[in-house]
Amino acid sequence: MNGDSIFHRLSFASAVLIFLVLIGIILSLIDGGWQALAKFGPGFIFSNTWDPVGGEFGAAAAIYGTLVSSLIAIVIAIPVGLGTAIFLAELAPEWISKPVGMAIELLAAVPSIIYGMWGLFVFAPWFSEGFQFWALENLVNIPLIGPWFDGPPIGIGLLTAGIILSFMILPIITALTRDALKTVPNVVREAAYGIGATPYEVITRVLLPTIKNAAVGAGILGLGRALGETMAVAFVIGGANRIETSLFMPASSISSTIAQQFNEATNELHIASLISLGLVLFILTFVVMGAARILLRKR
Repeated sequence: MNGDSIFHRLSFASAVLIFLVLIGIILSLIDGGWQALAKFGPGFIFSNTWDPVGGEFGAAAAIYGTLVSSLIAIVIAIPVGLGTAIFLAELAPEWISKPVGMAIELLAAVPSIIYGMWGLFVFAPWFSEGFQFWALENLVNIPLIGPWFDGPPIGIGLLTAGIILSFMILPIITALTRDALKTVPNVVREAAYGIGATPYEVITRVLLPTIKNAAVGAGILGLGRALGETMAVAFVIGGANRIETSLFMPASSISSTIAQQFNEATNELHIASLISLGLVLFILTFVVMGAARILLRKR
C-alpha cells in the first residue's frame, strides 16, 4: 500500500467521522428534546409562550431574536468589514496595514464574554444616553421605520445585541476578505491601471468581482457565528421571551435562553424544551448556511 492510498483512506475516514458526529448530535438532540416535541408538536416552533411555571414552551420569540440580531450584525459588519479589508489590502501603506491587520486578527481571539461585559457596562450606557434618546426624538415619527425605535432607552435590547455581534464577526469578515484580495495577482491590477482605470474602478470592477465568492463565504462564516453566539448576547439582549416591533425592547435568542436557564431547569419538560431549542438552532443554522451556499453556487 503506497502513500497515496493511505492518504486517500485517511481522508475518507475523516470525512465519514465528521458525518457520523453530525448525525450523532442530531440524534442526541432529538432524544433529549423528544418529550417537548411530542407534547407541543409543530406548535413549539410557532408559539410565543415560554412559561416554565405553567409548563408551556414555545420557540418563536427566541427564533425571532436570533434571526433579527444576526441580521443586524450582518448588515453592519459586511460593509464595514469589506471597506476595512479594501483599505488594508489596496490603499493603506504597509506600515499601517500590517499592525492594523494583526490587531484585527487578535480581535477574533477575544473571548465572547469580554464582548458581553464591555457591551453591558460600557456600550449600553453610552448607547442609551446617546443614540436611543436621539432616535426617540427624531426617528419615531418616520413612517415604516419609526416603530423600530419606539421603545424605552434602557441600553440593552435587540439592537444592542446586533451591534455587539457585528463587532464580534467583523474580524472574521475583514481578515478573510483582505486575504482574498491579496491572492489576486498583481498583474491583474497592473493591467487595469495600464488601460487608464482609476483605483476606484480597479477595486469595484476588477478586484471585487474576482473575490466575490470569497467575500460571500466570509459573510457566511460571520453569519454562522452570529447565529450561535451565546455569552455576549446573553449579557445585552435583555432575556425577555416576547416578540416586539421595537429594536430597543429586551428580547431573547435561542443560545442565550439555553445558557441562562439550563442550570436552573429542574422540570423534565423544561429541560426537554431547552434541548429542543438547541435542535431548532442546529436546524436553523444548517438551513441558513445551506441556503447561502446554494445562492453562492447559483451566482
